[in-house]
Amino acid sequence: MPKSLLPIGEIARRSGLSVPTVRYYESRNLITSERTPGNKRLYRRYTLRRLAVIAAGQRVGLTLAEIAEALSELPSDRAPTQAQWHQLSTHWAVLVARRVRQLEKLQGSLDDCIGCGCLSLKKCHLFNPQDEAASEGPGSRWIRRSMEYDEE
Repeated sequence: MPKSLLPIGEIARRSGLSVPTVRYYESRNLITSERTPGNKRLYRRYTLRRLAVIAAGQRVGLTLAEIAEALSELPSDRAPTQAQWHQLSTHWAVLVARRVRQLEKLQGSLDDCIGCGCLSLKKCHLFNPQDEAASEGPGSRWIRRSMEYDEE
């Protein structure tokens, strides 16, 4: 086995992940492997950097879809450069700032309304007369929509 290739167990150990997690990230196309004739997974060393980027994204609260989008902008055949990481982290800072605003809004509304099952029909801006929201489907759609408007 060339020194530039690491087996899945070594990648998992060095990244602090479980082997199933490494496989899952590969199934989501976040990382790639090469296969031996016996179908064992081998990973290039730069995969450790991609796994570190995934971990950083998760620490700041990004979804795997958002992380995948960011990884698609990075080279798939080597570790990202400092400039590429800076560009990615700048974009992530915008996403994190948006989440902070959403969480602050949610924090401010917790006393008034939990899951829009609130008992304050006089104060609730999401009041649902005659259950008109039922036609839109399940879930707390109005609260989600009001948070989306704040993002714009």
